[in-house]
Amino acid sequence: MIDHEPESPQAAGPTRGVPGPRAPGGRHDVLATADGGAYRSVRRRPSSRKERYAMGRALRGSVPRRLLGDWEPAADRPDPVELLRRSHEGRLPSLIPVRVARMLSSPYGFLRGTAIVMAGDVAGLPATGITPVICGDAHVGNFGFYASPEGELVLDLNDFDEAHPGGWEWDLRRLVASIWVAGRENGASEDECSDAVLSCVAAYRDEVRFLADQPLLMRSYNRLDVERLHETATEKSLRDEIRRSAKRARNRTSDRALPRFTREEQGGRRIVDDPPLITRVGDAEREQIGAALDDYLDTLTPHWSRAVGGYTLVDVAHKVVGVGSVGLRGYVALLEGSSPDDVLFLQLKQARRSVLAPFVHGDSAWHAHQGQRVVEYQQALQTVSDPLLGWTTFGGHPYYVRQFRNMKGTIPLDAVSPAALTDYAGIVGHLLAKGHARTSGASMIAGYAGGSDRLDRAMARFARSYADQTETDHARLVQAARAGELPVDEQALARGSAFRPA
Repeated sequence: MIDHEPESPQAAGPTRGVPGPRAPGGRHDVLATADGGAYRSVRRRPSSRKERYAMGRALRGSVPRRLLGDWEPAADRPDPVELLRRSHEGRLPSLIPVRVARMLSSPYGFLRGTAIVMAGDVAGLPATGITPVICGDAHVGNFGFYASPEGELVLDLNDFDEAHPGGWEWDLRRLVASIWVAGRENGASEDECSDAVLSCVAAYRDEVRFLADQPLLMRSYNRLDVERLHETATEKSLRDEIRRSAKRARNRTSDRALPRFTREEQGGRRIVDDPPLITRVGDAEREQIGAALDDYLDTLTPHWSRAVGGYTLVDVAHKVVGVGSVGLRGYVALLEGSSPDDVLFLQLKQARRSVLAPFVHGDSAWHAHQGQRVVEYQQALQTVSDPLLGWTTFGGHPYYVRQFRNMKGTIPLDAVSPAALTDYAGIVGHLLAKGHARTSGASMIAGYAGGSDRLDRAMARFARSYADQTETDHARLVQAARAGELPVDEQALARGSAFRPA
């Protein structure tokens, strides 16, 4: 891991302010008892599991679990529209109206696109100081299907642009708030939203406790493939939706994408323009991206570097994806192998500093290359990852690279009943705990969370309050758009759905 390396010669070394119990003046300090230094040497024995459970339980004295349910906006809370403007700095101006439109579609769309707002909010809340690697944007829509290196379809966290060491509570708060917001938009009652959140947190507690008691390597092997997912889901409507979604995901492969995204032209196959969402690049830019992909090969393991190196770049297009990523530079590269039907789509996505980083270690930077940060933390949080994950630099910007079509898919939340949402919330709570336990702090989190439902009820209280806050913030965005404070792409607004990936 490349923690503690500055992004530039001007960047100072990291400060030690990381999420922890709230100290005077709002500073967060890491707990000395949570230090994982022993895990960097096989010659040092870490504290025992029993000791770490006890450390976690002891934290209830300084950070009672009920406090995790508190939410009240600070008197000096920044205007969410102003934070949104700040997040637009460095993005492509022509795509900002598309991003705003996608967030205008609903409060859930707003929540998806404003990790920067929630990061600032949760950074000021009580926290235990237990800091595994976290997703940083663990809303319920960022769990999805993808293919394992063996070609099996698995479900896991599937977005890591904001991944960073941080408080486990930050991820859990974002997840439960998104479940409540999504439930409301899908017609669930407040009691049904509460049931879904309680299911999520209970599953999180159960899984982190289970994994804390397992051998260390076993934590790294635990995964949820589609067959186990069918067994885990108890609600018939959810099992049916899993079956439909998995079938769609299995069809999302490079060869299946050819008719949709490309056409034959004189001189070979080309990506089809669909501005502003898909726009082909010129020859000079394509050549530069080709050179960047050659550099990317060096970040892969030798086998996969040779395998990808056997393909030839034939075309590149700029492609807009997601909500939070809109306006950042992103490309899809079409490569051909041993025949015109042997194709590979690679996606290059610009990587920026995580929105969590300023609240963890201030203005200093821990990562020399933000694309490498995304890749390595993705590999830390996922049980199995895309073997073609790598990174490169192009035009002065860092990128991470991955397969564009490797059976990616999601379960559309607008297609599930309230009972199915409760069932699914338990599944994603289980997956979030698995990711956290793979990195550090499982025994301490389990000791703190305990066996009662106190944490569940606290998080349900937080989720409801923050869902209210999200609706208020979304209304502020709508007001700003109507007043002309922000540009809006009306076509994107008309066709947008917050529940389905763009």
